[in-house]
Amino acid sequence: MKRIARNHISLGMNISSSRASLASLAVVIASLGNPAVAEVVGADAAACSDPSAAAVRVHITGFKTGDGSVRVQAYGSNPADFLATGKWVRRVEVQLQGRRSLDVCLRLPHFGDYAVAVRHDANANRKSDWNDGGGFSRNPRLSLFHLKPAYADVAVTVSRDTPAIPIVMNYRQGFSIAPMRDAARR
Repeated sequence: MKRIARNHISLGMNISSSRASLASLAVVIASLGNPAVAEVVGADAAACSDPSAAAVRVHITGFKTGDGSVRVQAYGSNPADFLATGKWVRRVEVQLQGRRSLDVCLRLPHFGDYAVAVRHDANANRKSDWNDGGGFSRNPRLSLFHLKPAYADVAVTVSRDTPAIPIVMNYRQGFSIAPMRDAARR
């Protein structure tokens, strides 16, 4: 304690104001790093509050706009099924309705390995356009030449203790695919 007190005094701060500042900072950090404080949306929202359900919360940030719809799909443990048409094990679609971040719950058939893919249909026309965005679990680096990552690069193990899976959206920007420059602030 002497060392801590000496450091606070040398910085011109008293201990009680430092503790109050640290407590406030801790609350802010906890709310930023804990997607559990956000409202969960989607058809499976109740499954994320049921401790016996095989479900996962997907915390999506960095939307280019708050317009359009978002599709979240989970693929099972077979790498051959990853991103294959109709091979997802669960799919949930929601409208953004002005939101720039979103927590979506996916009810899964069982705990195990999954890959999660997110697509932002910015104009809600149900077609892939240049302005649409996408993202994957484990946030792999994407490029115009490498739009579909390998299953091994995005697979996550979902268990009862799995925290939210964070996904940062990527959009075409010139000749690259990347998160929006100010995505960290959204």
